[in-house]
Amino acid sequence: MTQYTGDLAKMVVGVNDAHVAQYTLPIGEHKVAMNELIGRSISLTNHAKITCVGCGSATNKSFSQGFCYSCLRALAQCDECIMKPEKCHYAQGTCREPQWGEAHCFNTHFVYLANTGQSKVGITRQVEGRVSSRWLDQGASQAIVLYRVSNRLLSGLVETACKSFISDKTNWRTMLKGQPEPVDLFILKQEMMTSIAPQITALREQYGLLAVQDVEHESVDIHYPVTQYPEKVVSINLEKTPSFTGTLLGIKGQYWLLDDNRVINIRKYTGYQATLSVNN
Repeated sequence: MTQYTGDLAKMVVGVNDAHVAQYTLPIGEHKVAMNELIGRSISLTNHAKITCVGCGSATNKSFSQGFCYSCLRALAQCDECIMKPEKCHYAQGTCREPQWGEAHCFNTHFVYLANTGQSKVGITRQVEGRVSSRWLDQGASQAIVLYRVSNRLLSGLVETACKSFISDKTNWRTMLKGQPEPVDLFILKQEMMTSIAPQITALREQYGLLAVQDVEHESVDIHYPVTQYPEKVVSINLEKTPSFTGTLLGIKGQYWLLDDNRVINIRKYTGYQATLSVNN
């Protein structure tokens, strides 16, 4: 048996040439290639110790995927405007960390459509090699870029306009139940852009023509290393079930898919000290 012990972190994910998601789990000093473990028996044990990813202090409870309460209240990356960028308040002089905001929010963002079991709109900061890690984290099987915008506030305003046409939500249970039916995202994109044209024109008149730019982008197909999807979804909570063993049947989004229809969202336990055991 091989064991890895340390603080859990969000899985690092990219794609190979066939656009199949490739996962690496950071756990302490280790980097575990998770695709290689599919089909094998694994165990995960929670040691009931949590380290804040913001300040490095011990905390009894994790907020916003890895932060202590003090960091939740103090850090710009934990502010409401991160989840709702249309509420950016930098211009009002009330940003929690102006330098952080300037580095992370005043740069190019992309608004996109994705198929995660249902069509949705979303925002990402990077589209490298035509595939964004944001799409992979959401378990999207298809995605297409709509607009390039000049900053995070504008990305939120454009997304708000898009939400009059389509949802921005991912139903994670639906996403985990199987490969969704393909959607013609190019047609959907054209329909939506026609529908929200007045709102986009108003934003360009207010912020400038280059602030919101149309993007020519072909729909991307993404595949996940899953040998069997659950018939129903039974979520594992490491607080209530501090240790479990099972066969890893696949990975999608930030979820491990195990036998007996069990799934676990690894990202939720960022900062938790744990031991991953792999049967050789």
